[in-house]
Order: sequence, then C-alpha cells, then structure tokens
Amino acid sequence: MDTAKQIDPEHVALAESLAAQGVEFALGGFIDITGRSKSKVIPISHLPNLLAGSERYTPRGMGDLGRMTPNEDECVAMPDPSTLKICPWDRRFVWMAADLLYGGTVPFDHCTRSMLKKQVAAAADEGFLLNLGVEVELFAFKPESLGRADGYLEPMARSGTLNPTPAYDAEAAMDAMGFLGPMAHYLEETGFGLFSFDTEGGDGQYEFDFTYAPALEMADRLTFFRLLVKQVAKQAGLIATFMPKPYSEAWGSGAHFNMSLADVETGANLFRDEADTRGKGWSKTAYSFTAGIIRHARSLAAVATPTVNSYKRLAPRLADGTISWAPVFAAYGDNNRSCMMRLPRNRPAVENRGVDSTANAYVTAALMLAAGLEGVRLGLDPGDPVEDITYDWTKAGEGAIRLPRTLLEAIEAFEEDPLVHETLPADFVSSYIDMKRGEWDDYHTNVTAWERDKYLLAF
Repeated sequence: MDTAKQIDPEHVALAESLAAQGVEFALGGFIDITGRSKSKVIPISHLPNLLAGSERYTPRGMGDLGRMTPNEDECVAMPDPSTLKICPWDRRFVWMAADLLYGGTVPFDHCTRSMLKKQVAAAADEGFLLNLGVEVELFAFKPESLGRADGYLEPMARSGTLNPTPAYDAEAAMDAMGFLGPMAHYLEETGFGLFSFDTEGGDGQYEFDFTYAPALEMADRLTFFRLLVKQVAKQAGLIATFMPKPYSEAWGSGAHFNMSLADVETGANLFRDEADTRGKGWSKTAYSFTAGIIRHARSLAAVATPTVNSYKRLAPRLADGTISWAPVFAAYGDNNRSCMMRLPRNRPAVENRGVDSTANAYVTAALMLAAGLEGVRLGLDPGDPVEDITYDWTKAGEGAIRLPRTLLEAIEAFEEDPLVHETLPADFVSSYIDMKRGEWDDYHTNVTAWERDKYLLAF
C-alpha cells in the first residue's frame, strides 16, 4: 500500500525521538488466539509508515486464527500508538498492540482485539465502562528439567518441600529474585502499576498483581506481559509457561478476572450500594452482572479455560487429596474462594476465578462483558451467596451449574449458546469450534501411561 501521502509528521518526530534513545526496531503486534504477539520487525525509520498501515499479513492459520487459504485477502496490522512501550529487556525494540483490518478499515473476523473494542463500545452506548484487574500466575523452570519422567519442573530455587504450601514464602521469593527482580523493575518501568508479587502454591509458581485498568488497556497490558515474561525468563536461564497445570501435583495457574462497571461519563464505580438488602454492600447492578456471567458460565469456559489441560485445574482436589482452590461450580459466594464468582469484601469488583493463564484476554473479556451486561439488562439475580465449600458437594444444589469437566463439554456449550453467536463474528465462532474440537480429538486419541497402568494387566 502506498502510504507516502498518509505519513503523519508527529509520527516522523516520534521515530526520530525513539531513535535518539537507541531504539532500532518496532513491532506492531496483533495477537493470535493463544495470546502470542505476532509482528514483522520494522526498522525504526519506517515507524511512520507502519503507523500509516504499511504492513500487510496473511494471518489466517497462524496461531490458530482460522484455516489458512492461499487466495484470501491480506490484512493490515494497524498499531495503536497509545500502547507503545520500549521493551525494557531489550531497548532496541518498541512494541505496540495492533488491530488486524481488511484494507486498513474493516476488522478481520479473527481479530480478537477488535472483538473487545466492539463490546466496549456497546457497553459505552449503555452508559458503562468495564474496568478489569487480572491476577496472573505462571511457572518458571530450568530447561534441563524438560522430559523428566515424573514431569517435575525444576525451578530457579526449590520451595516445594515447604508444607503445606510455599505460597507467600518470603525466602522462596528472595531465592528467585534473579527472575522476579527484573520482572518487577520492568513492570514498574512500563506503567503496569505493580503492587505485589509472590510465590504461589506450586514449586516455581509465581503471581504478579498490578493496577486495574479499562478492559482494552488491561488486555493490551497482558499481551505485552506475556512477551515480557518469556523474554525475561530466558535471560534468567529459565523457561516460563502459562500452561495451567504442568504436572499432577502442582497447583494450577489461574488468571482471575476482577471486574467492575463504572459510569462511562463520570467514572464512578457502580458495584457498591450500602442499602444492599443482603447486607453485603453490593448494588443490584453488581448482582445482575454476576448472574449474567453465571448464566453463561459453561460457554464462557471455552474461552476462559481454553485448553485440554485447563480442565485438569478445574477439579476439586489435587493428586494428593488437598483442595485445588480452583472453582468447580458456577456459583457465587461472599468471599467464598471455592465458588467461580467471588464478591470480595476488600474491593468493589467481582472476581471470576474460572479463568486461567492460557485465556486470550481480548475474547474472554469481550464475551464476559456481553454476558454480564445481559444480566444487567434482564435484571437477573443470582440468589443468595453460597456459604458451603463447594468442593464437598456430591451433587449440584437446585439450580447450581457444574462447570465443564472437559474441553469438549465447554465447546459444546459454546456452540449452543445464542449469546456467543450474537457477540462474536460467525467465521471466528465456527473456526474456533473446529480448532478446539480438533484439539480435543488429538488428546482423546492418545493412550496415556495412566491408562496402561490402570487397565493393561487388570483385564
């Protein structure tokens, strides 16, 4: 595309300023369904052209963005300059989030960032702004532990001998500062508003918590965060993974979504109400938003917990019989961490614990926002909060919704849910269903060591 007449003088000045700071290359990263940032590498002198839409892609089939066909039209990756960050682990690069657009104007059906932008705009038309905070968990381990027969991932510093859990252990965190220290500095430098990080319940498992933001901004942050984590881990001699359940004895890695609606004009939080008849301090809007998400919990699982491995985390207990701290039922509780939805006492946001670290934040937030707003429009009520520890439920109570036990269950619910088809582009929905069914079939046709141990000599 000829962009000679479209060059913005401000972008020329930006390129010159970045070059003066030592920046050599730019990335205009669109995102694939697995959450990986994709981009050509652009010399910084070409940045004004990049921001004018110079870079074209044939993205379908890359990172599971539908099936690749050699005769389809190209997309333009249109970066959002407001997301520009100098990569602190390698200051030769700047990164920006980008939309995939046909002809530079029409959103590509598989562009998940465009899906979230559409839902954010629809929410604004109804007077709402979605704020989102995400508690991101991950594992970091030594490369030489790959392929171990027992599946154990050797961390930078072992903490797994601590009982009952290494979570929050100060010494374990300090022993891993070769990885955690640079991460903290870089998150601060790039405006994440980091307020804590810690060891979690798995050996070599860590959590980072940073300031909430409007949903699109938070999804952009998480895209950059994934890139940052992978690169910083490599520099520390480690491999980082967002796989939710890397081995049977490990705790799972979640990415809890903490959501609140604000008035789009004033920014005032709409989830608190001291006149709450339940005495919990929540507004009718908060309860209805929660009820909407619960109503669509089984179909939401297809994007919030999108892998075969995700459902190894969504189990009541770990291999040793201790509770998993992951949700099993789509119920809500007043500070009850065994429920999918928690209404915490310390912040005016509802927490969905049924999201893991493999979720594409854009499409997950888009569908969750649509579900929550449906609940608000219909005035749904989730009933009274669940006080029981749901892991001990032997059967669902009246009206209780069991989260899917497998990816196949989730995809079937996703396919059957009218809200999915109303919210997401038809081509994306059909491609996603095909892709995830194929993933399930791939898994299901493989005979595992567990099956041989269980059945080979028993029959």
